[in-house]
Amino acid sequence: AAEAREASRKARDIARRKNAMDGAGLPGKLADCSINDPEHCEMYLVEGDSAGGSAKQGRDRRFQAILPMKGKILNVEKARLHKMLENEEIRNIFTAIGAGVGEDFNPEKLRYNKIILMCDADVDGSHIRTLLLTLFFRYMKPLIELGHVYIAQPPLYKLKKGKTELYAFDDDERDEILKKLKGEKAEKAPKEEDVEVVPEEGAVLKGGIVISRFKGLGEMNPEQLWSTTMNPETRTILQVGIENAADADRTFSILMGDDVEPRRQFIEKNAKYVRNLDV
Repeated sequence: AAEAREASRKARDIARRKNAMDGAGLPGKLADCSINDPEHCEMYLVEGDSAGGSAKQGRDRRFQAILPMKGKILNVEKARLHKMLENEEIRNIFTAIGAGVGEDFNPEKLRYNKIILMCDADVDGSHIRTLLLTLFFRYMKPLIELGHVYIAQPPLYKLKKGKTELYAFDDDERDEILKKLKGEKAEKAPKEEDVEVVPEEGAVLKGGIVISRFKGLGEMNPEQLWSTTMNPETRTILQVGIENAADADRTFSILMGDDVEPRRQFIEKNAKYVRNLDV
């Protein structure tokens, strides 16, 4: 109990909101925005230093802050509190958000109105998003309840024909764009050889169409990252909410906790609902 109290005290110390005017004590990796009004500010938590660098170059510096993450953060569902507070990535997140932790969380001290999780569109990216959501649910639940947490939607594909470049966020959208570029009717499915996926460098397919798949955020240059994922006028971001706190609590415990058997049962029960399986 004494250890837990000491850890809570340390959490309050490291996560206390810093002076917004001078940014004293903020994480060194944080590229902050210039506007001081949190209502108009947003922070991207970006998977990977490479993508973080591109995001810093492509962002609107007035209202967009960038905090790169090395990769998967600690699973706080399994870790003891003092271990969590020793984790540099988690400390950086707490400090950058600036509103405190647990019972000391104060939404009035938020440094950003939107916290946007920007991870790769693959299974590893999904895992990192889940780890971040677990962290927020366990130690900053009001952040979710008040609608401050969002998930970025980076594209999976780039389709190019001549000077026309279009982006697709899933296989279905890719196929629809391909039909339009080929001048086909929407009802007509593309031939299998015409939907071949090529590396980002690309290769010209039939009809002069190039289809490239992004393996990660780091493959997009700053301009692409801005136009597809960060520009408020063109991006898609999903707001995270909690419909049933008890169900959410149980789900986090099952999926992220130490007990393997409930997780196996959950997977067996819900496997039939899987549409896209990345193995």
